[in-house]
Amino acid sequence: MSAGTYTPRPGAAPLSRMIAAQTALETRMLLRNGEQLLLTVIIPTLLLVLFSAVDIVDTGAGASVDFLAPGILALAVMSTAFTGQAIATGFERRYGVLKRLGASPLPRWALMTAKTLSVLVTEVLQIVLLTAIAFALGWWPEGNPLSVLLLLVLGTAAFSGLGLLMAGTLKAEATLAAANLVFLLLLVGGGVIVPLDKFPDTVQSVLGLLPVSALSEGLRDVLQHGASLPWAQAGILAVWAVLGLGAAAKFFRWE
Repeated sequence: MSAGTYTPRPGAAPLSRMIAAQTALETRMLLRNGEQLLLTVIIPTLLLVLFSAVDIVDTGAGASVDFLAPGILALAVMSTAFTGQAIATGFERRYGVLKRLGASPLPRWALMTAKTLSVLVTEVLQIVLLTAIAFALGWWPEGNPLSVLLLLVLGTAAFSGLGLLMAGTLKAEATLAAANLVFLLLLVGGGVIVPLDKFPDTVQSVLGLLPVSALSEGLRDVLQHGASLPWAQAGILAVWAVLGLGAAAKFFRWE
């Protein structure tokens, strides 16, 4: 054995390796959290199965699953990118985890990158699971997969910005209450399960500007009706993404 075999090599690991390690850690923490699994997997799955199997809400012509599946995919994105990320990041900030990580060799922007990548990994797992369940229920989607991908990315960016803004400005308990309340309100009024045309005309115009409404209606236009990229909904999501991420970058407090 040559001298120096166990000589320490001081210094930080390559940035790509640090981001990958932090992403894997964030993903494991998210998947091990029972409350997060309830939001990200169990609730969307139960809603998809229940409302597809039982005629509770009039979803218009065609099979219920054709209307519900795109909305549930939008709900899954919101549950992970907004609700789950806001709650987890809010309590990490409260307990000083973000402050300690911010003082580590991992740059703060790289930490946020890892959190975003963790959200994307979780969303891929959600979409695969929910799509398989929807197929089993008789769903047969149409449309361009690239349009679907763009809408999902824009929706993720929009909800991530809003989630980080909430987690970085409110106390953890307030974030917990507000994130869950927003989740429930958007579940009912965001076009996920109940069609927007069931609401009064004056309310429809406002609800249509919400990010979950834009995402669910955009996905529905593509997957149910075979439309090309719905530019109006994509534009709404892009505006929310720019505003949310910009405000989060400006107002986020690490302590």
